Amino acid sequence: MTDRGGRHGVYPGTFNPPTVAHLAIAEAAVHHAGLTRLDLVLSRVPLAKSDVTRPTVAERTGVLEAVAASRPWLGVAVTDAQLIVDVAQGYDVLVVGADKWRQIVDPAWYGGDAALRDEALGRLPQRVLVVPRAGDRPDGVELLEVHEDHAHVSSSRARDGDSAVMVPEARATGLWP
Repeated sequence: MTDRGGRHGVYPGTFNPPTVAHLAIAEAAVHHAGLTRLDLVLSRVPLAKSDVTRPTVAERTGVLEAVAASRPWLGVAVTDAQLIVDVAQGYDVLVVGADKWRQIVDPAWYGGDAALRDEALGRLPQRVLVVPRAGDRPDGVELLEVHEDHAHVSSSRARDGDSAVMVPEARATGLWP
């Protein structure tokens, strides 16, 4: 991330495919945290999801760029980083779902070493916004509320054939069923 002035947030994910909930979360984060920009960031080889080969990172990046084209506050980036703490370096705000937050704080992702986990947590941006998911509302974090209509929207649901939950730019590509 390069400094362009203002407050910048990062919302990492595979966006396979990007959904109306992803976009609602992005908009809510921008307003809630007073961001001038929020980057949707894809890892070239996401941690624990290295089997995602189709659509390719380039294809998903293209879809996200189409989504961002009409939203000047939204950016797209690709990184080699896998750990969220590394993806979030240089940003003011991190946006994650409750399920991802549970992974971030789980020592298992740090070789079972709580000290390594704590060191990594210390490198997160000062502000982390956690989106409750399916009733999971972690304690001790800043929650980012989105409309309840998005509570059960997921990329998995879209991949299973519910194209109505995809953003229009994703539906138009034919990359997903």
